[in-house]
Amino acid sequence: MRGVMSAAIATAALCAAVLLPAEARVQVAIGEAYDYGIIIVKTGERRLYYSLGNGQAIEYMIAVGKPGAQWTGQTFVSNKAEWPQWTPTPNMRRKNPGLPRFVRGGPGNPLGARALYLGWSDLRIHGTNSPRSIGQASSSGCYRMYNEDVEDLYERVHIGTPVVVLE
Repeated sequence: MRGVMSAAIATAALCAAVLLPAEARVQVAIGEAYDYGIIIVKTGERRLYYSLGNGQAIEYMIAVGKPGAQWTGQTFVSNKAEWPQWTPTPNMRRKNPGLPRFVRGGPGNPLGARALYLGWSDLRIHGTNSPRSIGQASSSGCYRMYNEDVEDLYERVHIGTPVVVLE
């Protein structure tokens, strides 16, 4: 019996480790009364919230822009893409000439499984092929999420969804 119990505990621990991004996705009180369906990014917390209304939201862990690459303000989701292609911006290529000119969508793509394009800018909320960056200030201004989390958010939002980015 003790062996069965040990195996069950080990299996539960393994499942918890594999499911970390989904388990990190929790409903929380955010204090402010945002309308249902608004995305709120709090760069200082390195968290993104999807408002459920009445001061409640779904919380996601994110990576944010490096110092000097962060932006605050209001925008909207202008486009959505599954397994998006990636073309580094001219500024990215100036800073790192070794970057490829283009990367097709797929598991090796830096934009990950999904992308939500913000306004008419180069900024996006997207997945990542570098999950270690989540919780860090490591991007060129975009907001990175675990692929499982960006897939969840992608299904919840539509083109035109308001996005509020705060410090």
